[in-house]
Amino acid sequence: QVQLVESGGGLVQAGGSLRLSCAASGLAFSSYAMGWFRQAPAKERELVAAISRSAISTYYADSVKGRFTISRDNAKNTVYLQMNSLEPADTAVYYCAANFEMRQTPAYRYWGQGTQVTVSS
Repeated sequence: QVQLVESGGGLVQAGGSLRLSCAASGLAFSSYAMGWFRQAPAKERELVAAISRSAISTYYADSVKGRFTISRDNAKNTVYLQMNSLEPADTAVYYCAANFEMRQTPAYRYWGQGTQVTVSS
């Protein structure tokens, strides 16, 4: 049974930082690309960042470039999202997802339950 469990969300003031973690189990983690998505109320789910299986390739949405960093530790079956200089517009539920191929669409095979990130102004 595949499980992706996110943690690290919370309430932070604008300009602050958070580090999200996603612990994976039940799958060959190093064989999967990983993505972080977010969904704000009344908005579509969007890809924030993605990382290839070996971490050679990464992708960032334009809105987070230079502020967010995705990384992974294949020995710990964990993917991270370091979020700096947070803005109120970053407020959303953040989801991690796994897929054989790194994609820029929500067509990922496995999903976590999500963690809320709220940025106050």
